[in-house]
Amino acid sequence: MQSKRVWARALGLQRTTVIEDVREDGEAIVVSCRLRANAARRCGQCGRRCGRYDHGEGRRRWRALDAGTTKVFIEADAPRVRCPDHGVVVAAVGWARHGAGHTRTFDDQVAWLVTHTSKTAVVELMRVAWRTVGAIAERVVADDRAARDPLDGLRRIGIDEISYRRGHKYLKVVIDHDSGRLVWAKAGHDRATLQEFFDLLGPERASAIKLISADAAEWIGDCALAACGNATLCLDPFPIVRWASQALDVVRRWVWNVLRSIGLGKRATQLKGRYALWKNPEDLTDRQAAKLAWIARHNSRLYRAYLLKEQLRLVFQFRGEEATAMLDAWLSWARRSRIPAFVELYHRIKKHRAGIVASVTHGLSNGLTESVNTKLRLLTRIAYGFRSTDNLIALCLLDRGGHCPQLPGRQTTA
Repeated sequence: MQSKRVWARALGLQRTTVIEDVREDGEAIVVSCRLRANAARRCGQCGRRCGRYDHGEGRRRWRALDAGTTKVFIEADAPRVRCPDHGVVVAAVGWARHGAGHTRTFDDQVAWLVTHTSKTAVVELMRVAWRTVGAIAERVVADDRAARDPLDGLRRIGIDEISYRRGHKYLKVVIDHDSGRLVWAKAGHDRATLQEFFDLLGPERASAIKLISADAAEWIGDCALAACGNATLCLDPFPIVRWASQALDVVRRWVWNVLRSIGLGKRATQLKGRYALWKNPEDLTDRQAAKLAWIARHNSRLYRAYLLKEQLRLVFQFRGEEATAMLDAWLSWARRSRIPAFVELYHRIKKHRAGIVASVTHGLSNGLTESVNTKLRLLTRIAYGFRSTDNLIALCLLDRGGHCPQLPGRQTTA
């Protein structure tokens, strides 16, 4: 119990920390510490050497990792210093982050666990409240982002959003296509929210961005291109193909209503199921393939609409000039199709042609962004019960932004 060297190593204390005493206090172990003179009286935010202001609130405790089944606390004085930049703040301590009630190793272990195991396991193992876990995640991410800016070196980014709560509550997210990491997230679903990212990025770093993938929402493209003057906008293929599927369904419903109105209700019932028209040809069941063949024989208008949808989908399976030529051929066909829903779609896609051509030329889409979003949706369910959206965002950045720390005591192997 009295081996101070063993306790210093077990708690991960630095050489700037001196253990004065180790004692039992009820069902816990309390390790009394002090800082050496060269490490004392530093600003808790910037680490600058400062003049002492007062004794603060006296001695305080920080929760450390358990010793077996017993809770451990570090106890030390918490004086305040006057920093020229940050004013009067609590002096820095080597074993904990500024403003924390837990040691750095405790924070790191909780942060690692929350990205690798269940919510219940973290709470039970670490003996903390779930809201405390959210605050720890936010603290660890802020500390790591202060040490290395994730916005440096961005060249190709993806912009998207996910719903994190009922009632149209969205997170706007930005992905780095080169590293596959989530670099920024913010609650909101409007231009002002996205503009916050570009304000944080700054003009110099924004000018270095070359490619931006996004959906076809005009305000996203306008905001992104206004901030990134050297960037090219690549429209994600998924919403484009979805437009074609929606146009096809408009045609299907129109044909269904026409057949019913002229007394061909039996034929109309053949068009009730839309999966034969929506699914990719290679995924059709035998029954759906037979229904598609029946449509081809009995309703050329609906079958042409189906072929238009499929032809547009095939555009995105090619690259470069070949894909561009296929897109232009599709536009010509849709314009002459005399199917109102697809003529309307022709005008819509022609308006976004530049973004679609950029996507098939550079091979950039929101596929990676959607993959990250799938994982983020799982995290939003795990994060249920966090007090603030900031805690949720911190958890997302911790898991998908590369900010998850190593378990205490583990070293990176070369």
